[in-house]
Amino acid sequence: MTRQKILLLGSGELGKEVAIALQRLGQYVVAVDSYPNAPAMQVAHEYEVINMLDGDALDTIVAKHKPDLIVPEIEAIRTERFYDYEQQGITVVPSAKAANFTMNRKAIRDLASKELGLRTANYLYATNLDDFKKAVHEIGIPCVVKPLMSSSGKGQSIVKTEADIEKSWNYAMEGSRGDYKEVIVEEFIKFHSEITLLTVTQKNGKTLFCPPIGHRQERGDYQESWQPCAVSDKDLKDAQEMAAKVTEALTGFGIWGVEFFLTEKGIYFSELSPRPHDTGMVTLANTQNLSEFELHARAILGFPIPQIQLKQHGASAVLLADAEGTSYKFEGVNTVLENTNTDVRLFGKPTTRPYRRMGVVLTYDNLQSDVNAVKQKAMDLSKQIKITIQ
Repeated sequence: MTRQKILLLGSGELGKEVAIALQRLGQYVVAVDSYPNAPAMQVAHEYEVINMLDGDALDTIVAKHKPDLIVPEIEAIRTERFYDYEQQGITVVPSAKAANFTMNRKAIRDLASKELGLRTANYLYATNLDDFKKAVHEIGIPCVVKPLMSSSGKGQSIVKTEADIEKSWNYAMEGSRGDYKEVIVEEFIKFHSEITLLTVTQKNGKTLFCPPIGHRQERGDYQESWQPCAVSDKDLKDAQEMAAKVTEALTGFGIWGVEFFLTEKGIYFSELSPRPHDTGMVTLANTQNLSEFELHARAILGFPIPQIQLKQHGASAVLLADAEGTSYKFEGVNTVLENTNTDVRLFGKPTTRPYRRMGVVLTYDNLQSDVNAVKQKAMDLSKQIKITIQ
């Protein structure tokens, strides 16, 4: 086995766990983000602070480090440069095509719906307020509005009344990434639950699926997740077939977070991320024989993954900041850790802001336990930890 240099683009809490997993397999990690002292930088061999939406800055870093692999862990990157890096012989994870398609909701939705025939919500696009109003009325109220380029729920809203239309347009524009000003208007799907199906594509092995993860979102960002989530055999089979189709079309190797809506009419494809998924942090509770980060590391390095096995039930609940600050402390961690089958992960982010995810509470129990009770325990314990600005 040869030690490889890996350029990690995005150094938040997910990137931190990826860096640790890669280092455990003997790899050299350079962590990159737009701000200093990001979580993954704290554990990487080297780090760089750049604006990853600046293509020239990205080119400079790639030329400086000459990585064997580029591993994007966020969406706010000038991903069109990835095609050039592949031409230079650098492996982009999972592929330049996947990174480009999935950071643009238009590309991934058209691929899923029009090319692959996956069941999705009805949708239209708009680039100005007049077209947006027409799209809303054609799709029907209520409907969901999202910028085509954004992350972590930024700019997402639900139009519930006529009075919401212009507000939703303005909010989408504020949350849109860079100068790309286009939105997708989606039919509001009456779903009873949402799941993430972590899907692993391998270089020398078959596509594997983790047990489905249930999750709850607010403001377009996850608040709690649990594994496994109850899904009928038919819905799970349909979800696996859809996930296999879309990941094969996007090409490459690694873990993918494929999101679905569960409805009375069956399962709908929602979104996809070509990287570890935030809802998959529940796997840090040792719910599986390999966490999503360990699976990602093995897959991108071409190491075999014989199987994915559910070991126990688990849940995660996020710890959110409620104010801006550069100095803060956690209160209540000792009390929470007095509970059995409980863990806490604090991400080490240098600053806080309202709704910023600063940590996660993990709970777990054996396979005979009630997963709903495990989930409730995580939520209850997360409320006992307070983030105080100093």
